[in-house]
Amino acid sequence: MQEPSLQAQLLESKAEITRLRERLSIGTPTVHKDLSLISLVPKWSGSDSAVSLEEFVESIESAARIGRWDSADCMQIAALKLSDSARTFYSTCLELHRGGNLGEIQESV
Repeated sequence: MQEPSLQAQLLESKAEITRLRERLSIGTPTVHKDLSLISLVPKWSGSDSAVSLEEFVESIESAARIGRWDSADCMQIAALKLSDSARTFYSTCLELHRGGNLGEIQESV
């Protein structure tokens, strides 16, 4: 007696699964970020012996283009790669924690 009801539910479930699969196939494609490129970005301390700020920013931007990073990724990676006095400066300067792009930070330093 319950068998027709179960079969109707099964058919309805199959139809819903088909609709969901179709919706997924026409959705926006997944963008895969390559975060392994973080290892190519040098640490930056701000000292005279460190790479220049321009080189530091360029290495982040180059890796970002290849790895499909967005600007938020770049900001986080830049902050992670700071060391010594640059890390101290970043930690104490709250304006730099608001966001923006690397060019804005470069101009403010």
